[in-house]
Amino acid sequence: MDLKTQIQNLPLSSGVYLMKDAHAKIIYVGKAVSLRQRVQSYFRRPATLSKTDLLVATIHSIDHIPTHSEAEALLLEASLIKKHQPKYNVELRDDKSYPYIEITRHAFPKVIVVRPREKNKTSKYFGPYVEVGLVREALSLIRKIFHFRTCEPFPDKECLDYHIGLCDAPCINQISRKEYARNIRHVRLILEGKKDQLFRKLNNEMEILAKDKRYEEAAKVRDQIRAMGALYSGTSDVNCYKEAEQLQRALGLPKRPDRIECFDISNIMGQQAVGSMVSFLNGKPDKSHYRRFRINAVEGIDDFKMIAEVVRRRYRRLKAEGLIYPDLIVVDGGKGQLSAAVAELEQLQVEIPIISLAKREEEIFLPRRRHPMVLAKDSLGLHLLQRVRDEAHRFAVRYHRHLRGKNLLT
Repeated sequence: MDLKTQIQNLPLSSGVYLMKDAHAKIIYVGKAVSLRQRVQSYFRRPATLSKTDLLVATIHSIDHIPTHSEAEALLLEASLIKKHQPKYNVELRDDKSYPYIEITRHAFPKVIVVRPREKNKTSKYFGPYVEVGLVREALSLIRKIFHFRTCEPFPDKECLDYHIGLCDAPCINQISRKEYARNIRHVRLILEGKKDQLFRKLNNEMEILAKDKRYEEAAKVRDQIRAMGALYSGTSDVNCYKEAEQLQRALGLPKRPDRIECFDISNIMGQQAVGSMVSFLNGKPDKSHYRRFRINAVEGIDDFKMIAEVVRRRYRRLKAEGLIYPDLIVVDGGKGQLSAAVAELEQLQVEIPIISLAKREEEIFLPRRRHPMVLAKDSLGLHLLQRVRDEAHRFAVRYHRHLRGKNLLT
């Protein structure tokens, strides 16, 4: 196949291209958002005596590796340059102004983006990379899957990164050196472009943990595998696998809230009052478990009694039928709505973690706690609660409008 045909056959998607000479030796490695358009641009330049023209004159064939995202292409490009040492990437390799990712040799290593004038002999470096913004974006996604520290010096207490699920706070001994070292090994595999090896390691870990009946640890590894899939598919959906873990930590829950049920009430001046319950599983709506309630035991306007009624009806039925309870109940409202729901659960002798979320200030109320909790606006756990609450509200309003329309027709 001639060179022109090879270029025409390149995809328009992102990936890494490998230019080879007549001896099939790799002489240049590059990345692109659109492989075909990027490679074509080399052959549209006016003739000069630049290094690029010397490269183009030497190209005999072009291979490519497709990727699902530009961030993945960036990481793969750097690992291939390091592996093959292509002749025309020398300038990129040797220029100290380009950013690198540095993994330090501390007991709990830092992972940071640097532009080193001189490399620290005790650190491990990855790169160089051309676009620092893309490097930081890729590292940010990786950190949501495998937590690591970036702070210097070691703080005396946990920082914000711990509370928003980006670091496991080795500064206060919240993670062992062994577990932290595991995270760093996995980060290195990603930066070395060895994603297939990493997927195999994680799957083996999960199987061993499951055989040993260490189900919570196995589920955590499963979520990391899913998040890795999201990273390499080019989506921004890595977050959904970390939200529940962060929420568990913030609320002090006994287990991660994989299944959440949320209640809301909709009525106008007490007329056509309805309740809704939505169910989320692993951060996603599970519509087969949604439920709607007509309020039939409350007259007038009394949100507290209405919440009490729908909570009572829902969990009385689950208890009677021996069905599995959710990991967390969320009530749309404030302290009054929460107290009404808690009273019903106690009456039923049903123990399920429960909170309420108030819209105005996004305050979280917990049982037997006087003051509300407020999570950071960029908290992954808060984002999950907001999605669940907003969906419950939408579902309640939709049912209320349906009944109003039906009543008008009658």
